[in-house]
Amino acid sequence: MILFLHSRYRTTGGEERAVEDLRWLVRERLGEDAELLGRDSAMLGRAHAAAGLLHGGLRPDEVARAVRRTRARVVHAHNLNPTLGWRALAAARAAGARVVLHLHQYRLVCAVGVCFTRGQECTRCHGRNTLPGVRLNCRGTGTEAAVYGASLALWQRRLVEQVDAFVVPSRFARRRLDELGAPLAPRPVHVLPHVIRRFAGAPGAASEGPALIATRLSPEKGIDVALEACRSLDLPLVIAGEGPERRRLEAEARADGGEVTFTGRLDGDELARLRSQAALALLPSRAAETFGLAAAEAMAAGLPVAAARVGALPELIPDAWLAPPGDAAALAGVIARLRGDANAGAVALARVREMTSPEVVATALAEIYR
Repeated sequence: MILFLHSRYRTTGGEERAVEDLRWLVRERLGEDAELLGRDSAMLGRAHAAAGLLHGGLRPDEVARAVRRTRARVVHAHNLNPTLGWRALAAARAAGARVVLHLHQYRLVCAVGVCFTRGQECTRCHGRNTLPGVRLNCRGTGTEAAVYGASLALWQRRLVEQVDAFVVPSRFARRRLDELGAPLAPRPVHVLPHVIRRFAGAPGAASEGPALIATRLSPEKGIDVALEACRSLDLPLVIAGEGPERRRLEAEARADGGEVTFTGRLDGDELARLRSQAALALLPSRAAETFGLAAAEAMAAGLPVAAARVGALPELIPDAWLAPPGDAAALAGVIARLRGDANAGAVALARVREMTSPEVVATALAEIYR
């Protein structure tokens, strides 16, 4: 039995999909049961969340009971904020489980997890020094920034002491955590790409379709860059997702006059339908992506991806398909080339299968657990 721990974000996204895909992988490819002990940040009041952060977690006995009930040999933890914390991992160890902590983002050091604030990348916080994030008010309110900064400084080392092994989604993520002074050593740090469950039987064929973005609508995703690039090419753009930037982006799209459709959040079947109709996908991020799950999912559908050359994206996407972050003209040039490349979809499909297929990821995950 593998017991997963995860606190769902207020706005759910790629990390929630990654947790579910790993549970599926454990059951279907490793032949073990996999249970999730989850909490939901959207159901918490701010006072309760702050108490969890400052106390290092709430109700750790719930985790200990789950380990004993399931006889879990490994607890595979993901997001621990705000109410799981280091106490959840300590309780798991005390109940007899080994602990794997999966760092999908940079939240060991960075209060917002993505190293992005005020419109640009930011690595000012380092190790237990989280004062830059408090001064810059990265969490949006002074109180919340102070609580997050204090909790990281208080409990960062106590948290990592409960971990037997770390997992990160890319080589870049491991380097960035080292640069941020995350105290991972001497524990092993394993690179494990996200697993993709399904791959198209053939490359996408809708070369005359729209461009597609499927992501959270937040500043670091660079969606305004895609709007400008597609407008310059007179290329229709479909944007699937929700987030704090949606209203502003809709206003910008109306003002610019491009053919842009906002669909809101879609389920897997609806996204698959959009991908079957699209010519290519876009990932114009400004922040250092730790993997690029949206790009991998598009490539698995047989779509080429025009993206920014940031973070881990060069590990997944061919260099010729990348443009400097924030450069709409360069992104437009990549889009134009990909639309004229009849072999691009096949390249995308082969590349992502080699890195993210269930067979490849299951072998690596089994070795981590072993």
